Formats: sequence, structure tokens, C-alpha cells
Amino acid sequence: MTIYALSTGPGVSGIAIIRVSGEDTSKVIKSLTGGQLPKARIATLRKIYNINTSELIDEGIILWFPGPQSYTGEDMAEIHIHGGKALILAVQKEIAKIENCRLAEPGEFTKLAFLNGKINLLKAESIADLISAETEIQRLQAIKIMKGKSSDKFNEIREKLLKLLSFVEAMIDFPDEDLPEENLERIKNDSLDVINEIGKILNDQKVGEIIREGFKIAIVGPTNAGKSSLLNNLSNREVAIVSEIAGTTRDVVETHLNIDGYPVIISDTAGIRDSKDEIEKKGIKLSLKRAENADLKLVVVDPKSIDLSPFLNDLLKGNAILVVNKSDLIKKKLDQDVLKFEHVLISLKDNLNIDKLISKIKNNLKNKFISEEDILITRERHRQHLVQCVEHLKKFIEKNDNKDFDKAAEDLRLATRHLGIIVGKVDVEEILGSIFNDFCIGK
Repeated sequence: MTIYALSTGPGVSGIAIIRVSGEDTSKVIKSLTGGQLPKARIATLRKIYNINTSELIDEGIILWFPGPQSYTGEDMAEIHIHGGKALILAVQKEIAKIENCRLAEPGEFTKLAFLNGKINLLKAESIADLISAETEIQRLQAIKIMKGKSSDKFNEIREKLLKLLSFVEAMIDFPDEDLPEENLERIKNDSLDVINEIGKILNDQKVGEIIREGFKIAIVGPTNAGKSSLLNNLSNREVAIVSEIAGTTRDVVETHLNIDGYPVIISDTAGIRDSKDEIEKKGIKLSLKRAENADLKLVVVDPKSIDLSPFLNDLLKGNAILVVNKSDLIKKKLDQDVLKFEHVLISLKDNLNIDKLISKIKNNLKNKFISEEDILITRERHRQHLVQCVEHLKKFIEKNDNKDFDKAAEDLRLATRHLGIIVGKVDVEEILGSIFNDFCIGK
């Protein structure tokens, strides 16, 4: 089967690129151009024709990439044409006429690259992250993963486990052999080293996931403190409805921002107060939940609600900034109970000290995103597989200590499998290869 798809963005543009991959790619190019294949990897100007009528459709550039030296590992081509909608549809229509050609599914070119061994799963995911990156820090992280250090590390740990498994398999296969007792101790120590190694990777404050998904900021506080106005100010647009009527915001209003290259998801929440309105009560519950899950809370109050009731004190626990709005109305010095929290006095009405608030937010972002590690977990699936790997290793050590080698080996296999799933490499034959390489079976 041969697949094709528009690889550039939809809509009118100067250039549009249609990708083709599969065993009939050469047939597609010959049919569209009425000539021979161009030289590999050399941009060649060709006329593109209607297959049945030989009517000229466009004039464009053909790039031919014979497999396996291509992105997908198969014969592949790029057709560069002018970016008009009618032109794109016309060329795709002609390709569809060719037998065994179909429109590609989402991500299918990269999927083929993975299946054909050109990239691993981590690199495939990093390509998706690079394409969807909206900020500089997201781009840099995607590039870091693409370089392969995370893949190399997980493969390195996996090879250690495969080596351990080969020893355990040998003890099972050759029970009559007097294997030195120190081998058992070495297996245990090596397993503990792997657990510690993975533990360090897991102890990352979820920096990689936060960068990929966005730093979550929740604007919380009492009613009519200026939460919605603050969201609109930070967004530089009308995102939330602003009203003097208490309880106007009943649901969470969310917007995505780029603050100094950092991806931010900022949420305006319902004002917290005692209410008999069932809908508003549900909104308040959502507000408290959003505050609980936020990476940073902006607790907005005004001079009238600054007495720091118990709920305000609870909100200010953890990573939070007390934002005192309507500071132009403050007639006296703030109490020490207020000053003990990280705070900033602002006036949305007069646009006063908004820059100071943004500066404090930036400092929080910088502190949160600081990571000296080259190995970053960027998805929850990676984290879960690493956690499962550690759990099985702990079970392995316990069973190995009891010399229950059959059951211990199974846990070690599962631990190895979880690491393999992260990079998309799960192959039982590799275990056999390790056994034969490290032991003289014929003795």
C-alpha cells in the first residue's frame, strides 16, 4: 500500500508539499510527470499532468527518496506545488486514481518510520512535540528528546536488566551447576542500582510534563476581587466576562499564554463565598479543585476581603502569590498576617504594579522549569512504565533472595518489558542473545 498526504498546513500558501510513501511511489511520480524518476535527493523541476488527459495541472519540484534511506524507510517522494486549494485537491485526486494508493492516516508517515526501525517511540513523540511547540522552551525540550539521550539512557538501563535476566535464566536452566554465591549478591546490588537510577529520573518534579503541557496557574479568591479583570489584563484581551454582580463567573475560564517563552495555562475561577445557589456552589467546588491542582495560585483579594479568613489561609499554602487588588483604596499599612505571604499590591483600574506581578510569575516559572538533567519524562505513560519497572524490580529482589528463581525471572522480564515499551522495543530474542553471548552453553 502507498500513502499520500498534504504535509504543509492547509489553506492558501506559496508552496504546498504532498508526501508520498510506499512501494508504488515511483509509479506515482512517473504517472504524474510522464517521465523518468529524478535523481535521488536532487530537487528537480517537473510538469505535473492529469493522468488520463495529459492536461497540465501545475509545474513544481519533485524530490525522490528511494528506500531504505528515507524518513519512512520506504520509497518516498515529495511533490512541491503552488499552494492553492484547487491545485492541492487536483494533485491528490490524480494520486488517488493510481492503484494501491490511499490518503494517509494522522501520523502514519512517522508510524512507518517507527515500524521500519528508523526512529524509536521517544523520537516519534518528540517529533509530534516539536510540531506542536508554541514556546521556545517547548521547542528546546523537544529537540533535547530528539537528540536521543533519554532513549540512550532507557536502553542502557534495559541492557543492564537483560544482562541480569541472562544470569537468572542460567540459574534456572542449569540448576546442577554450582554458581558462586556472590553472583546472587551481585544481581541484587545491580538491581538496587537500577532502582536508584530510575528513582532519580522519577524525582524530577514533573518538569518535562509541565513544559510540554503548560504551567498551570489558577486565579482564585473571593467574589468581586478582580479575578476576571486580572485574567483579561494578563491575556491582553477580553477572555472573561467582568461584572460588578457577585458570582458572575460560575465556571472555570481558561486561556493559554506565552510568558517569556514559558507555556502557561491560566484559569479564572468562580469567586469563593458562602452561597445557596446550587450552580454557583458547583463552580466554587471546581475553583477549589483547580487551585489544588495548580502549579501556582494567584490569590486575588481586595482591601475589604483581606482579613485572611481560613479559606484564604488554605489557598495561600504551597506555591501561591497573594495579589492585593484595588490597592488605591488601601488607607493603612498592611497587617503582618498579610505581609508574611509572598504578595504584590496592584490596581487593575490604574494598571498599577502589573509588571511586578508578572515578574513574580516569571520567577516562579524559572524556578519550576530549572532542570540540569538531560533525561526528562515528558509523558505520563513514560512515568507509569518507569514506576511499574521499579515495582517489579523490588518484587524480583525479594523472590531472588528467597531463591525462587522462576518467579523472580518473570518479574525481571516484566521490568525489562516496561522499559522496552517506553522506547518501543520489546523483543524476547534479545534475552536469548544475551544468554548465548555470556555463557558457554556447550561445557
